[in-house]
Amino acid sequence: MLARTFEAEGISTIMVTMMPYWAERIGTPRSLAVEFPFGHTLGPPHDVEMQMRVLRQALTVLETVRTPGEITHSPEVWPVPHEEASKSWQPDQPSPIIAALAPDFRKMLRDHRRERK
Repeated sequence: MLARTFEAEGISTIMVTMMPYWAERIGTPRSLAVEFPFGHTLGPPHDVEMQMRVLRQALTVLETVRTPGEITHSPEVWPVPHEEASKSWQPDQPSPIIAALAPDFRKMLRDHRRERK
């Protein structure tokens, strides 16, 4: 991962991710987890205020986190329910590979959310 290369050279990195499960598994140096739909890492299109809040949170995490691999969860909430938001970018019928992986992925997300509580 590129972040590890930068970190080895003394350049701190931060990953803003919708998939903290994978950030934890691959060992990113530090991460800000956002529960946003894919493709919208910083927030909804044209919502400059939310995007700036997420960027500021990421910079704060970058500045304050000292423990390698630490994942900080953003308090930001997507403005519409996730199921409704995902309809705007997901096809009506999933591809065969997504249909096959979806049950395992949903279980992984449920387990991850339970761990956070």
